[in-house]
Amino acid sequence: MKSFRLLPLLAMAALAPLSLSAPVQAEMVYKRGSGATPDTLDPTKSELQPAARIIYDLFEGLYTLDAKGQGRRAVAESESVSADGRVYTFTLRADAKWSDGTAVTAADFVYSWRRLADPKHASPYAYFVWPLVNGQAVTTGKMPTDKLGVEAVDARTLKVTLERPTGYFLASLQHVAMAPVQKANIDKFGENFTSPGNLVSNGAYKLVEYLPQSHIKTVKNPYYYDAAKVKIDTVFSYPIDNQDTEFKKFRAGELLVTDTLPNPQINFAKENLPQAYTTGQTYSTYYLSFNLKNEPWKSSPKLRAALNLAVDREVLADKVVGGGEKPAYTFTPPGNVGGYEPPRPDWAAQTQAQRDEMAKKLFAEAGYGPGGKELPEIEILHYTNDNARKVVVAVAAMWRQKLGVKTRLNNQEFRVVANIGNQKSYADIMYYAWIGDYPDANSFLQLFRSDVEQQNLPGYKDPAYDKLLDEANASIDPARRIALMKQAETLALASNSIVPLTHNTRRRLVDPRVKGWTPNPLDFNLSQYLEVAQ
Repeated sequence: MKSFRLLPLLAMAALAPLSLSAPVQAEMVYKRGSGATPDTLDPTKSELQPAARIIYDLFEGLYTLDAKGQGRRAVAESESVSADGRVYTFTLRADAKWSDGTAVTAADFVYSWRRLADPKHASPYAYFVWPLVNGQAVTTGKMPTDKLGVEAVDARTLKVTLERPTGYFLASLQHVAMAPVQKANIDKFGENFTSPGNLVSNGAYKLVEYLPQSHIKTVKNPYYYDAAKVKIDTVFSYPIDNQDTEFKKFRAGELLVTDTLPNPQINFAKENLPQAYTTGQTYSTYYLSFNLKNEPWKSSPKLRAALNLAVDREVLADKVVGGGEKPAYTFTPPGNVGGYEPPRPDWAAQTQAQRDEMAKKLFAEAGYGPGGKELPEIEILHYTNDNARKVVVAVAAMWRQKLGVKTRLNNQEFRVVANIGNQKSYADIMYYAWIGDYPDANSFLQLFRSDVEQQNLPGYKDPAYDKLLDEANASIDPARRIALMKQAETLALASNSIVPLTHNTRRRLVDPRVKGWTPNPLDFNLSQYLEVAQ
């Protein structure tokens, strides 16, 4: 070791300012499991929650989510609404900027919402602009995009005109689909605008790396208006389909947060990782969808009803999944969100034994079972996920035991399953989940509309349903709106086009060093509100 001697006092005085300077802060790095591989990082095209976790870090609309998962103003500094509830005027923040330092303007929103509405863009969320004047006509190609009811009055003033008052409009603005994208960015790179080095975003973070099958790296955006409050410098998102692998990576210290938790590890985590085990009820529903474009599902409502009734939801929730999962009898989750409590079907009050007897009777009336024809083996499409597989295996066993139904399982990557569902190209039945895009029943009920093509997985169509939902969302009377939505959901549930299974309780591991984590119904914890203790 090299020796040293004391410096003269004068020399020490000269060096004093350096020795007293503040130490360089260590980079704050956050490593999270983000679920399945993102379908895309284009906010107007993505429809999967794992992608949205990353997109919420990259983009902000007029509204975004706060630290508790509630809506807050983002690019919008303020808004005013006309007396008739049809005209919204938003004033944009003067300090809202893109990650290249240029200003976010009202024209950016006009461009982005027209792009969202353009049928050539084929966004699964194009229906988000339907409340706007000419919204539906634009999305169906009957009118050009410049007829959409959105206008840049000046750089900081955005005027939005609706066809009619819409109860959920402001809530929908927090969704990533309504965030702006930069025209110059897309003009330059086309569909490759979301690639690292290309993407210009306006959120708290910007994209720097995307290595397929490895990770997505984002770093703090210095031009973000609230950058001074953002503690985490770098976020690594790891898409991991295998829940056991994710669990092992957390225990090895490679992750600070998991996306979920394997069902068999729930009790272990409770007992051995109590400080990390985190749980919270989410605004979500897991369900099976029948493909109503194909036989025998298209023309046999009794067959669909029989399979629906034969599912023991209590067993699924308590034994197969566990961890606080709730049995589902409705598509919209319970919990009085926005004053809406979904209408349970009458048979939900019966015992499972009574439901099973009804199921057998309806199965026979549909022409199947003893004395009837044999139902051909049916396929259940599900995504690659251990918990999902356990649920569909259990459901298949219930159907076989009670009704003699034979099944085969088709396991595909999550984004592949989503695409197959949107195209209605699955053979018989698919397992899927929906988590509310915003805290309003319309986020669920919209998916049964005849004119929602992609996310209406069963292909359910009923003009009476559409009419009820239209009337509900045009009503400025909250009580009447809720009553009409209940009528609509009752109608959809009676069709047995889906089989609600469970309402999800999200279980995950959160390292105690992660501060600011708040479980919430929409299940988003934006990186900008978190901190990692050093």
